[in-house]
Amino acid sequence: MARIKQVLLWLMGAFYLSAGIMHFVNAPFFIGIVPDYLPWPAGLVYLSGICEIALAVLVLLPATRGWAAWGIIALLIAVFPANVNMLVHRIPMQAGMPPNMLALWVRLPLQGVLIAWAWWYTRPRAVSAFNRGSMAYNGTITLE
Repeated sequence: MARIKQVLLWLMGAFYLSAGIMHFVNAPFFIGIVPDYLPWPAGLVYLSGICEIALAVLVLLPATRGWAAWGIIALLIAVFPANVNMLVHRIPMQAGMPPNMLALWVRLPLQGVLIAWAWWYTRPRAVSAFNRGSMAYNGTITLE
């Protein structure tokens, strides 16, 4: 299970890194899905892109993994209104294509799956000598 979790961690990092980069490469698309009631759409898109890139890197580092995973969860919650906006206004997921309503509907509960995936990396795991059966505890705690 540890091997699978490690592979999925690297996949998560790559996913958020590429998503963050896309906020700059395809900014007009992302700006177009920001709900009208939110101010400064371009700024929000660039800010969320920077956050995705930073969190992608930080989730790969054991020292920052837990905090980065919580950051990913917060980011997923923060961008959820954009996903709802896409569905309500039938904004296609790819420019020039008709909206795929099934994909837009599936995207909403998929956020829950992504949150659960990130949450998996918030769980601390003690890897100290104490937890391996020794009487001595060296105070070391790392995150999976």
